[in-house]
Amino acid sequence: MHDDLIARAQAWLAEDPDADTRDELAELIDAKDTAELAARFGGTLQFGTAGLRGELGAGPMRMNRTVVIRAAAGLAAYLKKQGQDGGLVVIGYDARHKSEDFARDTAAVMTGAGLRAAVLPRPLPTPVLAYAIRHLGAVAGVEVTASHNPPRDNGYKVYLGDGSQIVPPADAEIAAEIDAIGSLTTVPRPTTGWETLDEGVLDAYLARTDAVLAQDSPRTARTVYTAMHGVGKDVLLAAFARAGFPEPVLVAEQAEPDPDFPTVAFPNPEEPGAMDLAFAKARETAPDLVVANDPDADRCAVAVKDGDAWRMLRGDEVGALLAAHLVGRGAQGTFAESIVSSSLLGRIAEKANLPYEETLTGFKWIARVEGLRYGYEEALGYCVDPDGVRDKDGITAALLITELASELKERGRTLLDLLDDLAVEHGLHATDQLSVRVEDLSVIADAMRRLRERPPTELAGLAVTRAEDLTRGTDRLPPTDGLRYTLDGARVIVRPSGTEPKLKCYLEVVVPVAGHSALPAARARATELLAAIKRDLSAAAGI
Repeated sequence: MHDDLIARAQAWLAEDPDADTRDELAELIDAKDTAELAARFGGTLQFGTAGLRGELGAGPMRMNRTVVIRAAAGLAAYLKKQGQDGGLVVIGYDARHKSEDFARDTAAVMTGAGLRAAVLPRPLPTPVLAYAIRHLGAVAGVEVTASHNPPRDNGYKVYLGDGSQIVPPADAEIAAEIDAIGSLTTVPRPTTGWETLDEGVLDAYLARTDAVLAQDSPRTARTVYTAMHGVGKDVLLAAFARAGFPEPVLVAEQAEPDPDFPTVAFPNPEEPGAMDLAFAKARETAPDLVVANDPDADRCAVAVKDGDAWRMLRGDEVGALLAAHLVGRGAQGTFAESIVSSSLLGRIAEKANLPYEETLTGFKWIARVEGLRYGYEEALGYCVDPDGVRDKDGITAALLITELASELKERGRTLLDLLDDLAVEHGLHATDQLSVRVEDLSVIADAMRRLRERPPTELAGLAVTRAEDLTRGTDRLPPTDGLRYTLDGARVIVRPSGTEPKLKCYLEVVVPVAGHSALPAARARATELLAAIKRDLSAAAGI
């Protein structure tokens, strides 16, 4: 085993085009560090519907130029088999370590395979790439990003020509083509021949952002904005300036792209502490709301002043606010969300006589809903302009929530007032998450097995009226690794994360509200129920 490991590492080293990872691997081989070599050569990063995502480093279990070149060659082979020879592939990238190298390698492989390649002019938000695919009539798009993962990670997200991310069976077909790639020496990689796009594609994206706002709406809400060390700042500022909003006050320490994300443990607005600097700036400048993007700016977080403190709104709260705003503006078309998001969207759509769809987790599914007008997911993803960007877009979502805050401000009201109104009208829908990050993936598998073998019959004293194993699919949903429990006045979904080593449990309780005066008691009841469900579910899953 030891000799085989060293031999595989040496074969990889001989092909590796990157001096950094060659040096790293040579050191491991010289040191005969079999534990580390086994971690890197114990398999290959699996290409799935989220594309590829993993830690940077040498070897097939890491993100590196060799893995990316093979992925690009597999994608090119797949596209040619689909009759897309000569078609255009657009490539975007964020500001993480190696992102630009991975983008350039992808362009070289596409060009060498007889496809046309065009690379965005610089690190830009993922929604600009999603927009460019349809704007330029491309047959596919690639975004090099690890979104809100830790600094040591990078990733590779694939879109097809409809501008939405891949879903089965395309992922398995591309994975099979990647597996069929032999030596890297068989992959032609010319040094020129692709196009670097100019600012025109960004200008066209920005021109579309205006379309999400009502023509004569007030634009008075003042914001504090953080780009979370990512690529959102310039595009968001340009979009806000075009719209005529007051210029956002920047969180200076997090405004510029920095692949090391020095001020946050995880560059995700949902993580504890990530918004601390933004809240400090808000206390100093007293804006109407705080807006944050994640590093590739496809997600949007919103915080508001609640009493004396600033608090992050949950993704489900922002999802409901944007839906109510669009309904108020007379939006037509289907409202959609994934199964892990709040059922409040369905109530809002039903009351407005609008079609409503529930999908599996991820915008790759939401974006495919027929006649989509608005889609959201609780993980801070909102699609408010599906004709322009068929994916979540943190820039246009920021514009729309700031427009709503402006309209409410003109009437002496706030986003929290509107949330209260929605709770009185539809019942208080309170959501929470039990999320367990693991070092050892078997912990997740054990928890799922335990719940399948002994499904809970009650949680928090509420009877489980229906237990579904989603691996079997339902009449409305394709199969997925997940469990759904319907309770009397609550709902729980348990699933392994598709992009991180986490087990995620999504909880929702619905408490009827007699009127505005009954809201404090309803909130207290919801908090108590969510805590009890969390406790009982943890015990049932053994986590």
